[in-house]
Formats: sequence, C-alpha cells, structure tokens
Amino acid sequence: MVPVVLLLQLALWAVSTSAFYPYTPQWLKEKEDLTPLREAKRSPVVGNARDGLTFRIEKKRTQESQSPALLAAQQAAWLRHKFKHTRSGVPVNAVEKRASQYNIMDATESSEAMAAGINQDGTDYSYFVKAGLGSKGKQVYLLVDTGAGSTWVMGSGCTDTSCSTHTTFGPGDSSTFTDAGKSFSVSYGTGTVQGKLVTDTINVAGISLKYTFGQASKTSDVFSHFAFDGILGMSMGQGDSDNFLKTLMEAKKLDKNLFGIHLNRASDGSNNGEIKFGSTNPDKHMGDISYTPIGSKNGDWAIQIDDMAYDGKKADAGGVLSYIDTGTSFIFGPPSLVRKIHNTIPGSSSSDGLSYTVPCSSNKTLSFTFSGIDYKISSKDWISPKDSSGNCTSNLYGREVVDGAWLLGDTFLKNVYAVFDADQKRIGLAAPADSKGGSSSSSSSGSSPPTPTTVGLTTVTTTTLTTGVTSQPDFSTQSKGPPLGLSGHETGSTRSSSATAKPTESTKSAAPDVRARKTAKLAVAMLFAVLAALVA
Repeated sequence: MVPVVLLLQLALWAVSTSAFYPYTPQWLKEKEDLTPLREAKRSPVVGNARDGLTFRIEKKRTQESQSPALLAAQQAAWLRHKFKHTRSGVPVNAVEKRASQYNIMDATESSEAMAAGINQDGTDYSYFVKAGLGSKGKQVYLLVDTGAGSTWVMGSGCTDTSCSTHTTFGPGDSSTFTDAGKSFSVSYGTGTVQGKLVTDTINVAGISLKYTFGQASKTSDVFSHFAFDGILGMSMGQGDSDNFLKTLMEAKKLDKNLFGIHLNRASDGSNNGEIKFGSTNPDKHMGDISYTPIGSKNGDWAIQIDDMAYDGKKADAGGVLSYIDTGTSFIFGPPSLVRKIHNTIPGSSSSDGLSYTVPCSSNKTLSFTFSGIDYKISSKDWISPKDSSGNCTSNLYGREVVDGAWLLGDTFLKNVYAVFDADQKRIGLAAPADSKGGSSSSSSSGSSPPTPTTVGLTTVTTTTLTTGVTSQPDFSTQSKGPPLGLSGHETGSTRSSSATAKPTESTKSAAPDVRARKTAKLAVAMLFAVLAALVA
C-alpha cells in the first residue's frame, strides 16, 4: 500500500506550477554538513582566499534507508539548488568559511574591463558574483542566474533564519536608498521570498547604474543553506523586479549587449571563473565560438540541441530546446530522452527513471551537439562521487523541469565558455581555454560545418547569417507570468514556441494552455488527496 505521506508529497508536487526546488541527490545528502544553522553568525563578504588556510569539514552521516518510491518523491521535491555539502577532491586550502557556515572559493580578480570573478561554494554547486549596493557600495553575493528575470537581496529588516546568517541591505546602508512603492513576491516550492521593490545604485563588474530590485523581508529557510545573499537575474524575461539586462541596455553601458561566462571546477584548483559584459574574453576559450539562435521568444536563454552521445555513440536525444541555466547545478530532461542517453552507457541502470547508477570507473566523455559542433562533458562532472554503498550516480536526471526540453546546468557549463548575446538573440559556445577535464569541441560527424564569420577580435561560427542591424529583445511585449518555473526559471504565463520547435522557425505553441495545465494538476492533486484519505 502506498504510504499516505508519499501521496501527499506527490499532491504538493502536482500543484507546484511555479516553484524553486533545490535538488539534492542521495550521494550528496550523505556529504552535507550538519552544523546547526542557528549557531551561525552574520558575517560580511570575505576577501580572497589566503594561502595555506585550512579548516575542518564535517561530513553528514548516512541517513536511514527509505523506500525507493518515497526517496524518489523526496528527490523530485528538491529540484534545482542544493544544500551545503563537502566533495572529495576540493582543495580546501583555497576555500574560506563564511560565518563558520558557508564555504566560499573566491575567484581571482579579472584584469579585463567590465568583468568580475565568479565565486563558488567550493563544491561546484552554486556560482555567485560580488555586487556593490547603494552609496556605500555594500558588498553582497548574488547568484548568477541566467534562468531568472528577478533580482533581489535579503533586507536588513528581515528576521528569518536565512537572513540572520547572511549579509543584508537596507536604508541604513545607503543615503540614496529609495522605496519604489511596490511589493514583490517570488514563489518557490519550499516557500516564498517577499518584500518591496527599492531603487538604488548597483555595481557589478565595475558597471554602476541606478536599478530597481527586490529587498526581501521574508525568505524561505532553504536559503540558509546557500552562501549567496540574493539572486542576480540574467534572463531576458520579465520577472518581479526590473530586468537587469534591460536596464543595462537602456543605460547604454555596453558596446554590445552580451556577456560571456566561464565557470570554474573546484577540483581544478585556483578559481578563475569570470563573467564579462559587452564582449567576450579570448583568454577564456579555445578555438572558435559557435553560435546558435535562441529558440524561445519569451526571453529564456534556450537553444536547440542536435543530439547527445556517450564516447561518440549517438543517443538520438536531441531535436528539442535546451535551457542554458547557470542557476541549476545538474542536468535534467524528459525521462524518455534521459533513458536514451543512458542506454548508450554500458552498465548504467535505474529503478525509477529519475536517477541512474553508472560505473564509477568510466572515464569516457558525454558530448552535446549544438549547430553541428560537439561539446565534450568530462566524467568528473557527469559522474558523481561514490556514495556510502560504493555506487556512482549520473548527474543527468530524468525530471522534465521544462516541458519537452533539456535543462543544462553547471554540469554542462563547466565544460564550455558560454556567450549570451541579447542583441543577436543567440548563445555562443566554445571549449574553455584551461580545461583540465578533457573537454573539447569538434565538428560533429554527419553534419555540415557552419559557415565561419569574423566578429571583432574573436573568430566565431554561426549557423545563421544576420544583418548589420542590431536587433534588441522586445522586453515590452513579454508577458509577466509566474515568478518562477520548476527549475527556478522565471517564465511567462504562455509560450510562443514549442520546446520541440526549431529555433529558426516561427511556430505556434504546442504546449497545453497554462490554465488547462493548472486545472489538470489541481485535479491530480485532488485525486491524490482522496486516495490519501482512503488509505489513512
């Protein structure tokens, strides 16, 4: 008989149409730090890591075994970002602890103009940038999130547990602080972030501008487990605050409205992660940058993937959109496509279609193909460390976060240099210059190589020719929908293109109407509630 708690968990999942779900695989839960959050004290942003600094890392004891069905339901409720943990192979002498609670692996300072280092938690789990707020330039950490349109920071008046362990911002921190007179609310699967919109100066990567963002007075306790103090929304879609990219464009701060991102792998040593605005950084990638046009018209950074492969063996798992999201740690996709890629991996198996056990000894790469170019993903990233039973798990999970599409998070992004071009509405990818995981790109067999073109000092390849006229995203016509999607994406209430549509084609939405989806999910939730009552 199905446990009542399982039915209730499934019911809650069914009605969560716009939720932020941190996802913690079982192998990662076993490595979490159990230091009580209430013992942590508020601390300002730490400086660069000092040479020779070491500290003890506590490991979480293995939890009692649970039924596969219940565990699967719990995992489904923990999508997206994850709890603090420890991972083997991380150079602890390069990491500082924040308030005896948060691990910070500070990035080296960038010598590039309009660029900033991307810090992380020393585990490849979350990536964040330092931002200066207000007239005093108060330093906070903001999660770099290309899947979100809203920007917010924890407010000085917030008394929640999560705020008490973070750096906050309020009127006492700035003489230019202005209440915008509007409230904001972002819904997550584990709670909400609520507060008011405020206007003040924000400085990111040396770029200073007047900006309206959220000041949170109430936050979900889940944020107690993360080092960042808020979120910097980098999507082109409209969220609950002003859109950061739109504000940048209107202020004419950049020669080109684009940004390039390089994410560091903690086990590689010194953190040289970087975000650069206005142009790319040739020192951060090898070879050409290949561009693919965006296939979503509502501001999401999503492009069509051609296929995936294991050790060169194609899986026929492409032909759909892939959302490129710096705010998601792992990779998620429709269960049928996730099954296809794992069918090419000898020795892989799954009991639930969500997570897959894979051979720990595998050192083969996965490859993702965009616009005829293969991008290799190191086994360091797609295979988890061993769990308490000596098994390894694939970091590609069978959960359809976005209807009919892949969600490619940091597992993918650590193996590429990514360019998000708002002017040309495209995403560029190249192999990272300092790759130590064996990542590289090459022309895909059976595909015609794109026609190369030259832009500035960087040689790029693109599958579509663009005119000399710079086109900017139409922010004014984008509908403002639910604050957050299941993965943390802030999407509109309707989609103008199907997740399976080719990015160069204009098609009608093949996705069901949102109201119909909500009605169906509510009906499913009610069904689970009735079943729960019957078996109680």
